[in-house]
Amino acid sequence: MKIIIAFDSFKGTLTAIEACSIVSKAIKTKLPDADLVLKPMADGGEGTAQAMIMARNGKWIPRRVMGPLSDMQVDAGFAWFEKEKEALVEMAKASGMELLSKEQLNPYKTTTYGTGQLIKAAIEYGAEKILLAVGGSATVDGGVGAAKALGWKFIDKNGKEIPLGGKYLDKIKKILKPNDITLPLVEVLCDVNNPLCGRNGAARIYGPQKGATPEMVAQLDKGLKSFVEVVKKEFDCDIDVAGAGAAGGLASGAIAFMDATLVSGIDAIVKLIKLEEYLADADWIITGEGKFDHQSLMGKAISGILKIAMKTNTKAAVLAGQVSVSQNDYKKSGIDVVISCKKPEMSLDYAISNCRQLLGLAACQFVQEHIKP
Repeated sequence: MKIIIAFDSFKGTLTAIEACSIVSKAIKTKLPDADLVLKPMADGGEGTAQAMIMARNGKWIPRRVMGPLSDMQVDAGFAWFEKEKEALVEMAKASGMELLSKEQLNPYKTTTYGTGQLIKAAIEYGAEKILLAVGGSATVDGGVGAAKALGWKFIDKNGKEIPLGGKYLDKIKKILKPNDITLPLVEVLCDVNNPLCGRNGAARIYGPQKGATPEMVAQLDKGLKSFVEVVKKEFDCDIDVAGAGAAGGLASGAIAFMDATLVSGIDAIVKLIKLEEYLADADWIITGEGKFDHQSLMGKAISGILKIAMKTNTKAAVLAGQVSVSQNDYKKSGIDVVISCKKPEMSLDYAISNCRQLLGLAACQFVQEHIKP
């Protein structure tokens, strides 16, 4: 019996690595002779660097950089894969919401400058390719902060550089390219398809959760639209494309100032960890996350895993903190088994507080009910 264990994180409670470990230990108590292969997963959001370090035998290169606010310094870094000379920069480590209190959230002030510093550090370390994981940002600055860290200058009508933060995007009148910039290949691992501007754009969809009031949302969207026009005028480059709204527009800035390509985060990660090779002779793949809902089947980690499992004809099980997908719907998606850690009689607080034990019990339930002795 060969089982691949490939969990995403349970946000706020378990990392992908912890979830994989809990399920592996539980299954071993029931199937001591099973061949269990752990492949922690991510889709480009928080936890991507840690999951990829384990899955690809990488290492962490620490760096101290600017945090989401210009007066903050944070201990961050990037994942390094020596064989490929490849770096993975997880923007949440430098510019993420996880670094701020609720009172500090303010996309007028938050900046991606620290993420740019990490990209620069990775280049100086010798990266021939940079993967930029963009989930979990606290910013709506169009990636201007990151570009500033790489030497780009954003000039207002008075010939002065604009300050950091999303508030000043509509003040940009001219963009100056650094003289000595040399960038490796950059790929942005996106977990959303939102455009940069408009009703489905970075400001309107994600601004409120980053602390934006309705008035701020309107101003940020106005600034992003102005930013798009300046970039188009200066470089004949359209940056308002599908996925450009990821990370408050950092994806769009990466297109404009790093010549980056936007790719599906989960598709890229599945390929990087060679998941298809591991599934070729596996009996089951078990995956999961904190909340299994219809979004899980649309570009998130589980959807990418299912795509490969169906290709290799591998049975798939989902163990999740909560489940809001009907049996009919998940069967249509190619999932054989879904088990919720939270039972109907439990409160959400209880389920979260006891998530480790409940996930282990769900793994044991899976074996008892679905693996023939």
